[in-house]
Amino acid sequence: MRTKKEDRLSGDIEVVVGAFIRGLIAADYSARTIEATHGDLRQFTSFLGERGVVEVADIDRSSVREFTAALGEPGGCGGRGGASRACARSTIARKLSTVRGFLRFCEDNGFVSTSPAAGVSSPKTPRRLPQVLTAEQTASLLEVIGGDKPLELRDRALFELIYSSGLRCQEVLDLRLRDVGLESREVRVKGKGRKVRLVPVGEVAVGALERYLRDGRPRLGRHPAEEEHVFLSRTGRPLSASDVQRRLARYLVQAGVPAGTTPHVLRHSFATHLLEGGADLRVIQELLGHSSLRTTQVYTHVSAAHLRRTYRKAHPRA
Repeated sequence: MRTKKEDRLSGDIEVVVGAFIRGLIAADYSARTIEATHGDLRQFTSFLGERGVVEVADIDRSSVREFTAALGEPGGCGGRGGASRACARSTIARKLSTVRGFLRFCEDNGFVSTSPAAGVSSPKTPRRLPQVLTAEQTASLLEVIGGDKPLELRDRALFELIYSSGLRCQEVLDLRLRDVGLESREVRVKGKGRKVRLVPVGEVAVGALERYLRDGRPRLGRHPAEEEHVFLSRTGRPLSASDVQRRLARYLVQAGVPAGTTPHVLRHSFATHLLEGGADLRVIQELLGHSSLRTTQVYTHVSAAHLRRTYRKAHPRA
């Protein structure tokens, strides 16, 4: 006969995963985050199911370690056309982070006494410096987006805003009309972890937004007034990240900016240019919405690289 303590520390994994996902939905996490989280947990529960583990209370540290190791083996991340491939270290780290979050939820709700993921380390990933554009390259890219057509007005406003305020692509796509303060020159952004922050918007970006909202957005789709998203597609629906990348690729060629530049490169450029202009690192952290200063510190390395390049170019005996 099961004791009350045993009942409290047990739970069908599929049921508990469902409760965890519903919690993310209730907390207003983005659809993209919820989909990725659900996919990672389906892979984890499938791995456990193959080993006969169907209750949360039966998950142990070795299960988490074996799952992490399996991700790095051929077939760990599946593949297309029958090809099997191992997960990259960064992917393994992300999936393990998802599992940790789920098992913390299990611990907080009494399904386990201690998280089985405690003490399981993530694989070390190489720390790459982010790609950034120079101020001149950024200006060339933004200035090439001209014209009075609705999509041109939209694109100019969108990319000006990403660079002016250092927004993530999904953050700018999630903006609603109520989040934009043209008079106060700031936007209300919902970032990772659904943390809300107010970010200032520069004068040039405010002007581009005003033109788009006045002359561009009303001409997109049949009933754009019924859609609260700021940035709309040709048919008046919310834009997707792939739409943004596809539009950006067109302007890269025209501006002569390096191929492979992404919307996130504009965010990196925003932070780097602020740092080079004398902004405090903690201010940049707040503007970017980083929870840890350590994440923001990568831009000090980018700026140092910029200084070295400038020195070699300018000094007669460099």
